[in-house]
Amino acid sequence: MQLIVLGSGCSVPQLRRSAPAFWLQTSSGTMLLDMGADAIHRMAQEQLDWPNLDAIWISHFHLDHLAGLAPFLFSTKRSPQTQARSKPLSVFGPRGLSELVHKVNDLNNYRFFEQAFPLQVIEVDPGAKFELLPNVRAETLKTPHTRESLAFKLIDKDGCSLVYTSDTGVCEELGLFAAGVDVLLMECSFRRNKPVPTHLELSEAMRLAAACQPRRLVLTHFYPEWDDFDLVLEANQLWTGITIEATDGLRLEI
Repeated sequence: MQLIVLGSGCSVPQLRRSAPAFWLQTSSGTMLLDMGADAIHRMAQEQLDWPNLDAIWISHFHLDHLAGLAPFLFSTKRSPQTQARSKPLSVFGPRGLSELVHKVNDLNNYRFFEQAFPLQVIEVDPGAKFELLPNVRAETLKTPHTRESLAFKLIDKDGCSLVYTSDTGVCEELGLFAAGVDVLLMECSFRRNKPVPTHLELSEAMRLAAACQPRRLVLTHFYPEWDDFDLVLEANQLWTGITIEATDGLRLEI
């Protein structure tokens, strides 16, 4: 499995960080974890096989995690690269995703579902266990961010595992949900004195990492305040595991 960071930032425009999006190459296919507004162009910049993307996971309905989905579906209707495609594209996410996609579709009769290939929107509940790709198992966990927000665990047929928290406040249940995973991809929006309870600051993220004990911790979803500090240096003072700062373009073998 390979993780490629397309966007390590947040909703605030930043020079070197795009909105959240992560490409996963598994032995059974490819998927995106969230799809910020920059994702459609970042896939092209990274020379990824976006016309054959198999699945998309939407963690919650904030625009920095969702805004690229509608432009992507609009583009696949007309892009020469997708006209010969026949395999389905599956978009997974929380309850309410299908209604949201259809509402955007109806705003200007975009006809998202009139593709050259089958497009399906699949809603999942907190605690759901399902097959996302052939022989790729997924599981969800409710997180304290929005009413619908879900963390996501993926285990491929080779046994490689990843948990993506997306945006979350402190969630003690993550300790068991992400216990011992190969990669914990976790938000760390703020350094300290966070202005809202529904995100994490560094000390909270490190406590959760210590509870999970992943083989590698990848921190992401940074607000611009992090530009003035050494994230890894500060993280290493709070826990003994391996911490990696997500940067746009980072490629990580799992």
